Amino acid sequence: MKTSALITEVREKKLDAALSELYGKEALSSARERYLSALTSFCELYGDREDTRIFSVPGRSEISGNHTDHNNGRVLAASVNLDIIAVASPTEDGVIRLQSQGFEPDEVVIERREETKTLRYSSAALIAGVCDGFLRAGHPVGGFVAYTANDVFKGSGLSSSASFEVMVGNILRTLYPSERRVGDLELAMIAQYAENEFFGKPCGLMDQTACAVGGLIAIDFCEPGRPDVEKLPFDLSAAGYALCIVNTGGNHADLNEDYASVPAEMKRVAAALGAPVLRKTTKEALLARLPALRKSCGDRAVLRALHYFNENARVERQAAALKAGELPAFLALVNESGSSSFRYLQNVYTTKNVEEQGVSLALFLAEDYLSHLKKPAACRVHGGGFAGTIQAFVPNEEAEGFRRAMDAAFGEGASHILKIRLKGAVVLV
Repeated sequence: MKTSALITEVREKKLDAALSELYGKEALSSARERYLSALTSFCELYGDREDTRIFSVPGRSEISGNHTDHNNGRVLAASVNLDIIAVASPTEDGVIRLQSQGFEPDEVVIERREETKTLRYSSAALIAGVCDGFLRAGHPVGGFVAYTANDVFKGSGLSSSASFEVMVGNILRTLYPSERRVGDLELAMIAQYAENEFFGKPCGLMDQTACAVGGLIAIDFCEPGRPDVEKLPFDLSAAGYALCIVNTGGNHADLNEDYASVPAEMKRVAAALGAPVLRKTTKEALLARLPALRKSCGDRAVLRALHYFNENARVERQAAALKAGELPAFLALVNESGSSSFRYLQNVYTTKNVEEQGVSLALFLAEDYLSHLKKPAACRVHGGGFAGTIQAFVPNEEAEGFRRAMDAAFGEGASHILKIRLKGAVVLV
């Protein structure tokens, strides 16, 4: 469909059913305006093009399983109602030109994608990496022009980078369909490859899987190439609770080394126990060799490994609690997860700048606020940690008061009351 025809479709409310499904009827008007703005910007940049398509990929919230996926662990995650949207159209020159709202444009020549590896930690590297991942898997790729708008704010722990990677793959699999369809799990693995090999961040697979698949899911990465994904039939809103994210405004500019240290130290302990990752060994084996491991790996690595073992078991118990509808038990385990991350995983603030501890402060304020409620509630560090955000499960009737209290400390708009989105990476038209 031509870009101008899509603009008409949105204006005449012909996409309202699809938009309502993604964002809810209460957000329909703002969603419509957002897509109109993206389509208009695309048209201004690239003209009124044939075969224009519209895409959406959600952000994700890690519900539990803090830093377990990169050692073949278990996680709970959910896609949320903040997303990256894109308008795209194919080209014939083998070049990807992508303009993200508020950023400098990216241009990647597919044949020269390897050269982009030098641009570590850049969006161009992610684009090139996704292309390379598609080609390595035997899928076709081609050039396109695209405009994206992203409300998965950076530093939120909601995986703006994973959303972006999955979006590039979602565009490619739609504009250049393969004889063997690129499914959501394969799309997630290609996105992870891009982040690991081209972007330079040794992340696990949780973020990309949650963004691609959608919904509230339990993921077991025991076999990384074949993760077991189970959708959990639990409606947080219907249970009377809101998922709140508080952005403390921490600086993420120099945290890649901190993030990388977690999987590296866990794998160092695993190697000392004769295993490639911690999932292939046990807590009992670690404790049996504790004195030697303290000397060879260091105390922090040992503590992080112990966090892994307990967190992995905790995820299984949380999934069981949600299936049984036992929300108080689930919330108690959320608090346990947060405590373990703070004390043993030690990813709440960076040791490079101990004076900046916004996440620690947010956790104190949240715990203090939630402790006075009549209903059970929970909070924990959110995402990779070291700076950024916390997550809280708050009774619906208290969510607005919680938001105001946290905004008073961290600034207007720091807190977000989210819903779990049922769909992952989609093509609207």
